[in-house]
Amino acid sequence: MFDGSSKGTLDSRRAGILLHITSLPGGGSTGDLGPSAYQFVDFLQCAGIGVWQMLPIGPTKPDGSPYQTSSMHAGDPRLISLQPLVDEGWVEPEVLEREQISDQEKALHLLEAWRAFDSQADEDARGALARFVHEEGHWLKDYALYRALKEEQQNRGWWDWPELIRKRDPAALVRASQRLSHKIDYICFEQHRFFRQWIALKAYANDRGVHLFGDMPIFVAHDSAEVWARQELFLLNEEGQPLVVAGVPPDYFSATGQRWGNPLYRWEQMEQENFQFWVDRMRTQLRLFDLTRIDHFRGFESYWEIPAEDADAINGHWVPAPGDALFDRLHQIYDPLPLVAEDLGIITPEVVALKERYGLPGMKVLQFAFSGESDNPYLPFRHEANSVVYTGTHDNDTTLGWYLALDDGLRQYVDDYLGRSREAMPWPMIRSAFASRSLLAIIPMQDILALDGSHRMNLPGTTEGNWNWRFDWDQLEEDLALRIRRRLEMYGRLPT
Repeated sequence: MFDGSSKGTLDSRRAGILLHITSLPGGGSTGDLGPSAYQFVDFLQCAGIGVWQMLPIGPTKPDGSPYQTSSMHAGDPRLISLQPLVDEGWVEPEVLEREQISDQEKALHLLEAWRAFDSQADEDARGALARFVHEEGHWLKDYALYRALKEEQQNRGWWDWPELIRKRDPAALVRASQRLSHKIDYICFEQHRFFRQWIALKAYANDRGVHLFGDMPIFVAHDSAEVWARQELFLLNEEGQPLVVAGVPPDYFSATGQRWGNPLYRWEQMEQENFQFWVDRMRTQLRLFDLTRIDHFRGFESYWEIPAEDADAINGHWVPAPGDALFDRLHQIYDPLPLVAEDLGIITPEVVALKERYGLPGMKVLQFAFSGESDNPYLPFRHEANSVVYTGTHDNDTTLGWYLALDDGLRQYVDDYLGRSREAMPWPMIRSAFASRSLLAIIPMQDILALDGSHRMNLPGTTEGNWNWRFDWDQLEEDLALRIRRRLEMYGRLPT
């Protein structure tokens, strides 16, 4: 077992902004990897911000949740920018003159780009695509076939597909691959474009001193390429339905807990395979990001198992997980492990020990700090250096919205603690995060812009109206970057 001698993943004081890439401005239904992403990096560099944190970037379901994606490796096609495709000659320039482009229209333009590429690309471009398909074949082959079959099956879940396909009969898969070869080729091209654009953005950010900070859900969606392709790794019945599902017990966010619905792992099977499933996940994640947050870290010590037939999470129970064995394996490859543990919620001494054994930073959320007790672990003076402090997360209200919703007594306590600053909220909280001992301080973009609760990203326990927030460049005051930079210099967080 690993002896805990690894240094932590955070090596100096930095500050970051939490902004999912879908929240960038632009003419599509979401932000993407186009000019606004590069403009945002420029803003971060100007402000002295060294980290850009995002949510998971996989292909989402209709509700838009980045935590329920159809692949743990693939990128969301909505994030592909049309600008580089125009620059490469695969899409007509006129498309960029439109103020708004729907998802359906973007999909048509991506198909247009593939057809142009297929008929006109030179040997170098074809070779680059072929190398990508070969190098990423360990996930791309199954994902492309899954996507093609899902379209053929009118978007039904894979458990409702014909039995031979559902159970992955080898001869049936060969026939499907031949029948759907043109669609599969297009999906491979689409993913190549996504990865090409993402790697270019990452290089641009890194060259300007900005690290990309990703987010990896502990569980994968039931209707996903990985669950269909590796059914033996999940607790499923013969029909492909979960026997038990993931979630969390009642907590700060929900009185009935949260029933996420993800199938749970057959950990013993994963361990027999030397955790290759997780090694592959980490490889993809670290190709795209410099640092990764593992969502629901406590699930690696024990996870909340809910009967699949239950409508909520109340009747679940904790089941031990082989976190030590998994992280021993990952540590053989990555030292230090470039991970941040999302250790919020019900955290036991065993979870703390697992996190500390591998030198993983945890999270400190200032909105949780003001219970009135001086031993609250989220209070700034109790933060350990190897941690990441947040004013709030994507699951919280904006800090201004949170503050305005407090009762008078608690609001006065917050004001007293923060010193009754002359600055309007949320800036006293932002200053407190910057002043924290935590090596990394992350501020949601909504707090940087001092927005109220109508701009929150997600309301846990609900499935409608989430994940849609976007900002506009007009919301950035002219001197905002300079004001942020001055504060970061004051608190020793400018990049070295």
